[in-house]
Amino acid sequence: MFFRTKIEIQKERETTRFYSKMNAFILFLFSFVYFCRLTSSKIRNNYDNNINLTINNIMIYGYIRVSTDKQTVKNQRYEINHYCEENFLIVNKWIEEVISGTKKLQERKLGKLIRRMKKNDVLICSELSRLGRNLLMIMSILNECMNRDIQVWTIKDNYRLGNDISSKVLAFAFGLSSEIERNLISQRTKEALARKKAEGVVLGRPKGSKSKKKKLTGKESEIKALLNKHISKSAIARIMGVHRQTAVEFLKVMKC
Repeated sequence: MFFRTKIEIQKERETTRFYSKMNAFILFLFSFVYFCRLTSSKIRNNYDNNINLTINNIMIYGYIRVSTDKQTVKNQRYEINHYCEENFLIVNKWIEEVISGTKKLQERKLGKLIRRMKKNDVLICSELSRLGRNLLMIMSILNECMNRDIQVWTIKDNYRLGNDISSKVLAFAFGLSSEIERNLISQRTKEALARKKAEGVVLGRPKGSKSKKKKLTGKESEIKALLNKHISKSAIARIMGVHRQTAVEFLKVMKC
């Protein structure tokens, strides 16, 4: 019967540990090389794609939408710019609008843009939900783009949608999940408000907390000058860049 000494057992363990470390190092080395080749290939492909877009005179449009003027467009613009820098792309024209996503496509700048875009042009936005607020709206817009052979690229969703079956399936699935998520958020909000109301909590803005500062505050002298020239309220609103009703309400406060 063969018995090994402690020294032999220790040497065998050290040898095993050495080979384990070598295998791990080799695996890391191969992974690193593969990652470098993959990254290099991606950069080269992105660069080639940009060259092809330039050669074929394909226009790239950056689309930004917010629902109210209190929201900022900076985040969406930054995301699109950052994406284009990484992929060696240049946005030829920016389209920004402050409008609800539930509005009809014909009433939005996006509708005019899509009618003006040509075959293979690219529309880049931060996410699909910027196109519309419900599934039917998103699908109708994507369908319009696909019929015109317009590409829709989204950043957060990482989709490049064209006129193919996989693009249609992805767009449908994403739009459905987005609508379900919004409905769940809305339902939870309503339930929370109902619970607060049942507990006796007074909802809404506290009485007397409304800001006294208006959009036209500080422009009283300009408005009076326009009124002295017999300029109409509608014209004053256009000159001041506000809605007619806003100007009318402010004139009531001024008692003009």
